[in-house]
Amino acid sequence: MSAESPERERRPHVVIVGAGFGGLTAAKALASADVRVTVIDRTNHHTFQPLLYQVATAGLSPSEIAQPIRGILGSQRNVTVRMAEASGVDLAERRVHLVGGDDIAWDYLIVACGAETSYFGHDDWSRSAPGLKSVEDALGIRQRVLEAFERAENDAVTGHPAQPPCLVVIGGGPTGVELAGALAELGRHVFRREFRGIDPSAAKILLLEAGPRILPSFSDDLSKSAVAQLADLGVEVRTGARVSAIEPGVVVLEHDRLACSVVLWAAGVAANPLTRRLGPPLDPTGRVVVERDLSIPGHPRAFVIGDAARFDGPDGHPLPGVSPVAMQQARAVARSIRRSVGGEAPLPFVYVDKGQLATIGRIRAIAMVGRIHLSGFVAWMAWLLVHIFYLIGFKNRVVVMIVWAWSYLTYRRGSRLIIAREAPRLR
Repeated sequence: MSAESPERERRPHVVIVGAGFGGLTAAKALASADVRVTVIDRTNHHTFQPLLYQVATAGLSPSEIAQPIRGILGSQRNVTVRMAEASGVDLAERRVHLVGGDDIAWDYLIVACGAETSYFGHDDWSRSAPGLKSVEDALGIRQRVLEAFERAENDAVTGHPAQPPCLVVIGGGPTGVELAGALAELGRHVFRREFRGIDPSAAKILLLEAGPRILPSFSDDLSKSAVAQLADLGVEVRTGARVSAIEPGVVVLEHDRLACSVVLWAAGVAANPLTRRLGPPLDPTGRVVVERDLSIPGHPRAFVIGDAARFDGPDGHPLPGVSPVAMQQARAVARSIRRSVGGEAPLPFVYVDKGQLATIGRIRAIAMVGRIHLSGFVAWMAWLLVHIFYLIGFKNRVVVMIVWAWSYLTYRRGSRLIIAREAPRLR
């Protein structure tokens, strides 16, 4: 590779850690800026996380919700992509340390490393109750769910005591609700004519929430609507159900023990561990408490955005960890960097709330946009259009639209491969 020109080297260097919604949006917003941009991510692809549950429940293939980072940014000449993992940041020396010993110097830093699953101090639960934050997680969940139905069928046709699987989802936020609804549709509609020994529609789907209601970020009427829509699908919702232990095949509540085939965790997230190595104050979930321009206190050229940042809105509550927040913050930081390069002061970040959406199943969803509350088919159409609009890459939008249209009309799902990574466990 030829050496960079002196003119290129003199341009300020912006390093972006993470290629999620925030990181990619920031890189694109700096496309015409007189800066060099380096995007660092430990994978080579961007994942559209809101649709991971579709991969986990065999509705979509991974390639339909993921795109290579280099392909997304390939036409942007001021960007370099590094597939590497950041192990730490030296704010004083302005360097990002990479796993393996390499360092990258920066003039401006954007930390957009996202979040990971939190088990609230019970990390051993992860072996029995996987979370859903990556393509690998989704494929692992898909494997467990499909194998649960296959094991029940094998027991039935070989004369062993058998019954349809019991699938437990822990956490009544949007991810938990989406997973529970999709699992119910899988048993009641997708599998209904494919098994002979068991009745897949009799599979028990439990959604457990420790709080008084599911979807607490939505209004009370929409939360109740979600419960009703889940009930129509056969999902049993239990609120006030605090988990005290998770054992193989068992979820232990304060006053009950639930035998189950599969347990899925959607109850909590925490900021990426990288934030704990930065040095500034953190909130209880590990997010950096940022200034009003999203910079790290005492370091005006270092910014934190998305799930890694704690930024309180006008109501005094922290902004939610959703993609619209990360993308708006990314554009704001890019503007601040442009202004700084031009000798101007940064501007404070102002969040514009465009509403919240959560899907529950086929033609079932809820939406809250200001004082407008929607549920059912209209909310589902809004959810569908918004998610397809934000999908990275035109090809993916077309493919997902075709796949969803086919699934809507036929309830058929083609991404139901069990790919053994170890010795078969079925009887």
